[in-house]
Amino acid sequence: LRYAERGTRSHVTAWKTQIEPLGDGALLIRLGDRIDESTHRRVTAVLAHLSANPFPGMIECVPAFTTVAVHYDLRRVVFATASALVEDLLKTVRPVDLSTSDPIEIPVCYGGDLGPDLRQVAEHAGISADEVVRVHAGGDYRVYMIGFSPGFPFLGGLPERIATPRRSSPRVAVPAGSVAIGGAQTGVYPTESPGGWNIIGRTRLALFRPDLDPPTLLKMGDRVRFRPISRPEFDQ
Repeated sequence: LRYAERGTRSHVTAWKTQIEPLGDGALLIRLGDRIDESTHRRVTAVLAHLSANPFPGMIECVPAFTTVAVHYDLRRVVFATASALVEDLLKTVRPVDLSTSDPIEIPVCYGGDLGPDLRQVAEHAGISADEVVRVHAGGDYRVYMIGFSPGFPFLGGLPERIATPRRSSPRVAVPAGSVAIGGAQTGVYPTESPGGWNIIGRTRLALFRPDLDPPTLLKMGDRVRFRPISRPEFDQ
């Protein structure tokens, strides 16, 4: 990576990277301002490099859409030292190849009582409900981050033609396994929880498995494909 001059509050790279305080025991590395594949690759590369080369006092790294939070032990290191160490580590970051992973298939029964918002998504897109299913199931998705609830995957790669704004009134309880669209993203609710995304189907595949290690089926960087199944298949 080619680094530019150091600023007064942050360090800027050719990736428009910024390092800034996050409370008194963490710092935040900003790697972009757009949720897309390019930014995701930067986040993945930085996460992998820092995880493999922790500095003294580092506790853990937490990735998000465009950032990586680095938590450290305040008794061993302060922000000025931690940010300088991170800056040095970032100089040797190398790109990560994400193209080799096989997609994880998620079987989904679309529409009906399992996908109560499918028709609204179709109306918003100006296409039929069957076409929404075809387009959604034909996408190749990437887990950009895990958040909101344990194991919830925020998936990038949703075809623009079926992107649909979140519901104006969120539901109090969305059933576990609900496959939904929220804006330009799609995802799966691993557990029953409140939610404002448009529910288009449901899967019986368990994404959060607290008795296993790791407890989440998906992780950041995984590829995902959806496979339509019939209601009898779902019920069985």
